[in-house]
Amino acid sequence: MTTLIEPEEHKALREAVAAFATSHKDPATVWQDAAELGYIGVNLPEAYGGGGGGIAELSLVLEELGAAGNPLLMMIVSPAICGTVIARFGTDAQKQQWLPALADGSRLMAFGITEPDAGSNSHRITTTARRDGDSGDWLLTGRKVFVSGVDIADATLIVGRTEDARTGRLKPCLFIVPRDAPGFSRRRIDMELNAAEKQFELVLDEVRLPADALVGDEDAGLLQLFAGLNPERIMTAAFAIGMGRHALAKAVEYARERTVWNTPIGAHQAIAHPLAQAHIDLELARLMMQKAARLYDAGDDVGAGEAANMAKYAAGEACVKAVDQAVHTLGGNGLTREFGLARLITAARVARIAPVSREMILNYVSHQTLGLPKSY
Repeated sequence: MTTLIEPEEHKALREAVAAFATSHKDPATVWQDAAELGYIGVNLPEAYGGGGGGIAELSLVLEELGAAGNPLLMMIVSPAICGTVIARFGTDAQKQQWLPALADGSRLMAFGITEPDAGSNSHRITTTARRDGDSGDWLLTGRKVFVSGVDIADATLIVGRTEDARTGRLKPCLFIVPRDAPGFSRRRIDMELNAAEKQFELVLDEVRLPADALVGDEDAGLLQLFAGLNPERIMTAAFAIGMGRHALAKAVEYARERTVWNTPIGAHQAIAHPLAQAHIDLELARLMMQKAARLYDAGDDVGAGEAANMAKYAAGEACVKAVDQAVHTLGGNGLTREFGLARLITAARVARIAPVSREMILNYVSHQTLGLPKSY
């Protein structure tokens, strides 16, 4: 099921994306240009204009874009989370409406799950959806925070909760909320993060949605939710690995050329060994990411869940260390705009924090993998 060696088609895709990303000079057009080449929708079904691949191919694309300094955060959200959920669980009408547009880059979709008072505890989500008994419409009420790209997205896939008629307990459900829906408002969060995609707080005030805004089965609950969250973790790993590779490449180039005491600084083990270690850590994280992607694409949601969490953890740690070492290698130059590394210090932390903290991943592994008792 898994292999340590990339197949030839993946090698070819990696080379093509790397060539595109390194030669692309205009950040404003990189999304649409990548979409026209089939990269953005490489994981979506061919019947809807996608490449017919999976998360293995999409994560490869994001990694290479990031390694070239052109990371596309919305790839984690639009094709990976939203596109995957709709492709797996959406109605025929939802697939026809969204998948071709997500694949060709003409439309974007954001994803809203985190709430101010829920944090990492998705069981405490309070955004609720209730049926209007007369019309059959859904009415959504709640708040979301740290939602990326809402201003450029045509709709947001919102995680709400509906009441189970049999038990009275709340269960998670997914709804497509158009950007211009009445009662759906956003406020930009002022972040100390140099990223093209902005972060938003959302308010849903009795947002009325038609019955067909619900994605999938009302009773499927966590199954559908994790169909999107596992790709999110794998793609975040790809984002982090790409960023780490980008920083490391700049540091290696500098260490080869910067000469002090008549020899390049890269000849000194105090410089060379930490860079070598950063490379090793990134390679190891990539292997776990590839394993997670293969398991997910093979339909092993349980196995993919464990591997996706491990990949995200390993990649986040490797990225932070690689960026830190890159900045340190350049010394004062590492903090200048000219070399473009300082902005990665904050960005690298995102891979540790989002979409789930490293501590929650350690909780997952200790409980689910090792069978240790919970502390909460």
